[in-house]
Amino acid sequence: MLSVGEIIKKQRERLNIDFNEVERAIKVRKKFLLAVEQNNWAIFSSRVYISGIIKNYSLFLGLDPNTTLAFFRRDYERQEAIKFKRRLAGYYFTPETKKAFIVVLVFIFALFFGYFGFQLTLYFSPPKITILSPKTDFFQKKDRVKILAKTEKDATVTILGERVYQNTDGLFEIEFPLKKGKNELVIEVVGANGRKAVFKKIFERNN
Repeated sequence: MLSVGEIIKKQRERLNIDFNEVERAIKVRKKFLLAVEQNNWAIFSSRVYISGIIKNYSLFLGLDPNTTLAFFRRDYERQEAIKFKRRLAGYYFTPETKKAFIVVLVFIFALFFGYFGFQLTLYFSPPKITILSPKTDFFQKKDRVKILAKTEKDATVTILGERVYQNTDGLFEIEFPLKKGKNELVIEVVGANGRKAVFKKIFERNN
């Protein structure tokens, strides 16, 4: 009775397909394709790997994988003394597959370290302060101006020596007194990381 290796070999030769073509198609190295055709299971690391190769090899050659796997199980179970070598799954990759795997791995590491570096930068950076209103720096006959600003929601905001509390979105507002001439607004913000930022802006009242 034919073995699974003989069935696969005869079909490959009938189709006039060489090992290089099979290797490129199913991404399995030639030495393992040859081992399958020779029923040499000892070079594989496990039965699962052999089954996977036989299935893909059979499909490529137009054979029914259920039939070839049945032949393999019959042949395999007769060989009780097979000692499998411990190898990494990557050992079965073709050079092209290894290169693709390395590229993907490098890309994943680059993303991870890029994100980690970005988070570190955020952690060690002082908090940002954005003045949302007013849009102008010059005022006529105004004693006060409403300042609306935004910063980190967990930061501590101090203006004119007083603590100012922001909402859950980091927004806060104050009534800033204006006298004639230039008026300097100073906002001190201490982030959750302990970093301090000082924001200064001049508002001018003409009369």
